[in-house]
Amino acid sequence: MMPIDFFLRAARRFADRVALDSPTGQISYGDLAARVDAFATALQEIDPQPGTRVALSGGNTPEHVIALLATLAAGKVWVPVGYRSAAAEVERLVSAVEPSILLYDSLGGRLFEGPACDQARRIAIDGGSSKGRPGEDTMASLLGRHEGTTPERHAGSRETLQAIKFTGGTTGLPKGVMQPARAWVAGIINQIAGWRLTEEDRYVVAAPLTHGTSTYILPILAEGGQILFPDGSGPQAIVDTFRQRGGTMAFMPPTLIYMLMAQPGVSRADFPRLRALIYGGAPMPVEQIERTSQFFGPVIGTTFGQTEAPQIITMIRPEELACPELRASVGRASWLGEVGIMAADGQLLGPGKVGEIVVRGDLVMQGYWRLPEKTDETIVDGWLHTGDVGSMDASGFLFLKERIRDVVITGGFNVYPIDVENVLSKHPAVYESAVFGVTDEKWGEAVHAAVQFRAGESATEPELQGLVRERLGPVQTPKRIHVYASLPRSPVGKVLKSTLREDVLSSATTRKPAANHEAGCSTEPGT
Repeated sequence: MMPIDFFLRAARRFADRVALDSPTGQISYGDLAARVDAFATALQEIDPQPGTRVALSGGNTPEHVIALLATLAAGKVWVPVGYRSAAAEVERLVSAVEPSILLYDSLGGRLFEGPACDQARRIAIDGGSSKGRPGEDTMASLLGRHEGTTPERHAGSRETLQAIKFTGGTTGLPKGVMQPARAWVAGIINQIAGWRLTEEDRYVVAAPLTHGTSTYILPILAEGGQILFPDGSGPQAIVDTFRQRGGTMAFMPPTLIYMLMAQPGVSRADFPRLRALIYGGAPMPVEQIERTSQFFGPVIGTTFGQTEAPQIITMIRPEELACPELRASVGRASWLGEVGIMAADGQLLGPGKVGEIVVRGDLVMQGYWRLPEKTDETIVDGWLHTGDVGSMDASGFLFLKERIRDVVITGGFNVYPIDVENVLSKHPAVYESAVFGVTDEKWGEAVHAAVQFRAGESATEPELQGLVRERLGPVQTPKRIHVYASLPRSPVGKVLKSTLREDVLSSATTRKPAANHEAGCSTEPGT
């Protein structure tokens, strides 16, 4: 069974039920299936070869969901592109995967302007607000042209590639995670079973479809539930969706949950049917879990996962997270997978022992796109090495300790310090830089940088921030840049990021990070 079959089967069973509910109207399961089939036929007409890549960038809209489902139904590989990405980074991504088709709306279209995009067919998906270049197709025109058609159903296998999702690189190259059908099927089953999804669920789209939200679409649709799109931008629109349209569940980074709680006049009464508020993408301190649970009630749950093993390696339901002794846990292993704690010598460790978290089973990726050596470093003897440190108790509950990989998780987005450091090093005045995360109550972590200038050279903080913003986008732009005459180093010359972090936290004169986090998940339309 292929992932798209979960939706197609549900469409036959729930043909008259509402599948998508948005400010522009409601779309039934039967109508959604017809649009998906028609658009999939159009994609196959443009490029008949199965397994070719389709890059998709846009906000959270019904058209985005149609485009995603149609890509799968056409037997093609989905390549999500966050619309907040920097154009230079997208150019690098497109060069790596060589998509034959580019799908975009008014938010994502600006990213597909580089030379690498010239060989691909461009299609605007938002029905007219993004016209594209003269003569280019739109989703609306293609749906009209192929109305009533059915695409060729390509036979697939467990290893048929469904998506290439990119994570940060440490070698200057993007890392495209190859997610096969078995990983998607495992994820769908895990979500349905883990959150006990039913046709009564109404899922509120709060975080970007190009990120964690995408892993909830097929599970919700498979069970006959509804996908609710907020009417407008910002946390207040999300609150209104829960209050006025009966939202029952959502996935959000902690940052966005804090924003909902901070809205003037908002209380638990504004979430009358909420049963599962799932946080992920960043850690939530125990005290914040307690505060959030007091506000929303016993509905908070979480998952632990990564792109290499999508979303739900482990999960913990609200009734379990309500236990004080489990507040710091990210749950137990989901179905179709195995989680272990491994020592540096490759030996699995017992309960209470601290080591690297490793995973094996259907949920694990095929590998990194065209990076076999990196794949071999990450998957060893069938075990995916997550780069995270943790321990498990005797009942199998996983507790995260720290990250081996020096990733900063800010507002639910991963920022890889090496990427930012590489950009800062391009400034002629910068001798060396170090990028690190600083604990932040609102964003989980804020990106900070420390720089050492070349002798006689200097640069302003806005100048350096502007350089990073131009090359990488606002998510990865440091909130503060600290200048050191000489960066602190270990005896072997390695920059001590722990010392830098301690300096920032202990400095009474350090300003707080800016409140308007430009990478936030809820301050723009479609987020």
